[in-house]
Amino acid sequence: MDKIGIFYGSTTGNTRDVTHKLYEALGKGKAELHDIRETTAADMAAYDRMIFSVSTWGAGDLQDDWEEFFPSLNTIDFSGKTVAIMALGDQHNYPDTFVNCMLLLAEKVTERGGQIVGETSIEGYEFSASTAVRNKRFLGLVIDEDNQANMTTARIHDWIDTIKKVL
Repeated sequence: MDKIGIFYGSTTGNTRDVTHKLYEALGKGKAELHDIRETTAADMAAYDRMIFSVSTWGAGDLQDDWEEFFPSLNTIDFSGKTVAIMALGDQHNYPDTFVNCMLLLAEKVTERGGQIVGETSIEGYEFSASTAVRNKRFLGLVIDEDNQANMTTARIHDWIDTIKKVL
């Protein structure tokens, strides 16, 4: 399938809304949106290029719908597939587990043969720890709608310029 599959889970609506901004910024006809709670492993496996959009809950956990879908990832062969991850988190209230959920998805994709793309700089964020950081870069795009909503659109557009080359 030529289009990018965008898979998101949202509890409060923030992740859904930010994912729709990402979808619109990618351009008409370039991607297809999928709510993870209505997604099957076969739906996801049909794409060679994907974006996972997830929010962090509790102590760096996956959002509930992603948590429920997570075991299904074990049935998908990600060999030859490219995945970018966008994670929402709250750096002020959860500075020691900021967007930890990103690592869970990244590790599962690479474990199953896929490639993670779309790293971004940690500059401009204030947090004390995150398992989603490697060499001073996040494993994907990080959005903080609670504290930096005014930066969301610019971060999305900058990220799209980067991932277009590899996704």
